[in-house]
Amino acid sequence: MSHLFHIHHTPTSHPDVILIGAGIMSATLGVLLKELEPSLKIEIYERLETIAAESSDAWNNAGTGHSAFCELNYTPLNEDGSVNISKAVKIAEQFEISKQLWSYLVEKKFISDPQNFITPVPHMSFVWGDKNVNFLKKRHEALSANPLFKQMDYTEDFHLLKKWIPLMMESRPQGERLGLTRMDLGTDVNFGALTKTLFNHLCSLPDVKMHLHHEVTFLEKRKDGHWEMEVKDLTAKEKRTVEAKFIFIGAGGGSLPLLEKANIPEGDGFGGFPVSGQWLICQNAEVIKRHATKVYGLADVGAPPMSVPHLDTRIINGKRALLFGPFAGFSTKFLKHGSLMDLPASLQLDNLIPMMSAGLHNIPLTRYLIDQVKQTPEERLDALKKFVPTARLEDWKLEDAGQRVQIIKKDHDAGGVLEFGTEIVSAADGSIAALLGASPGASVSASVMIDVLKKCFGGKMKTPELQAKLKEIIPSFGVQLNSNEELCDSIREKTSGVLKLDEVSDKLEI
Repeated sequence: MSHLFHIHHTPTSHPDVILIGAGIMSATLGVLLKELEPSLKIEIYERLETIAAESSDAWNNAGTGHSAFCELNYTPLNEDGSVNISKAVKIAEQFEISKQLWSYLVEKKFISDPQNFITPVPHMSFVWGDKNVNFLKKRHEALSANPLFKQMDYTEDFHLLKKWIPLMMESRPQGERLGLTRMDLGTDVNFGALTKTLFNHLCSLPDVKMHLHHEVTFLEKRKDGHWEMEVKDLTAKEKRTVEAKFIFIGAGGGSLPLLEKANIPEGDGFGGFPVSGQWLICQNAEVIKRHATKVYGLADVGAPPMSVPHLDTRIINGKRALLFGPFAGFSTKFLKHGSLMDLPASLQLDNLIPMMSAGLHNIPLTRYLIDQVKQTPEERLDALKKFVPTARLEDWKLEDAGQRVQIIKKDHDAGGVLEFGTEIVSAADGSIAALLGASPGASVSASVMIDVLKKCFGGKMKTPELQAKLKEIIPSFGVQLNSNEELCDSIREKTSGVLKLDEVSDKLEI
């Protein structure tokens, strides 16, 4: 189809910064850059016709408001039987950084009403059986000793459980051993709504341009150190070139193919393994009314992190929704609106061995995904009944969630490893950076984008002026909240007030 596109060879614009992808990561980085250096010229390019239509969308996101309060896969057991809380502590700390950024933007009137995107919703972990309950109790003891988790409650009391999770306790036998932790500081975040709000603010500023329905087809580093980028305007049916000093690739599952186009040595050997998902979405208003929390369970052995089962209250477009899942699936697409050729097209000489090696080392995961795809409606209902014993098939509808692309990277010993996390890949000179991976993703966007700034604008970021500005935006900048209880409490008190998290929303009343 390339012959349909008229090509402009002379660069049509020369912004300082190009952001590829109109999701939460690009929005966050763009807002931070304009706060730190208001004179910057920024252009955003998005392949779809709407903002936040892929992973940032509320229905596509595998989990909202990840703060490590309830996600049991963030606290694995060590070989000696103790609970490793390091990942949970890191993610909880990162989520506090996100809340500080959002609070700053509310105080500056850049965000008019935080209740459009964030709502207080308790976060709970729920398990059954002696082995799992003992693990949860041990996890609670380890976490609650940390300032970030000190408000965490633990109970095995049947009557208290009936009060906290009435829908989940109905028709459940009293003799079964159950355990639950609860954090009232939990939130639900609609990252689709937040992304749109951030871009509305960003695009109201001088020298910021948004280009929707534009596809990046070519990236090349020039001898003068600048990047030249070719884009297709999919509406006007023409191609043009743009050049910039810095490019950020925040295109979700589309980041890997773009990183390969950039052809930087730091990107060699990276591959991607796509995992799709599906939700059971409750259609019965009476059932939705009876559950007002996020409750996470334990994942099956071999399941990817995005498939940790949870019964999830969300606020989407001002209405309460109740979701269960996600059920994992497999597609060769890297994006929900992508191509079935995405995975085969990503194979290159430099990542072939890591990809094959990771595949051989993750046969149980492949088997798990195949089993998930083959599930019948009755089998999915059985999984739901472990959380909601009275669930009926007619009250729930199966819907597709978003695509996730997990990172595969070179490994000296194994040849290639599959990683469940996020990774910033940047050029040595800081002129380009790409964000790969999926979990915990959007929730830690502020922290991850500050890392991008440090990697790519290291010298400038160390100036007293920018350090002071970052401290204004993120009051805990440079300090670990997990080891400073007084600061942790004061910052949480402030962000909860500014973000209206201490106000009980009528959307959550049972």
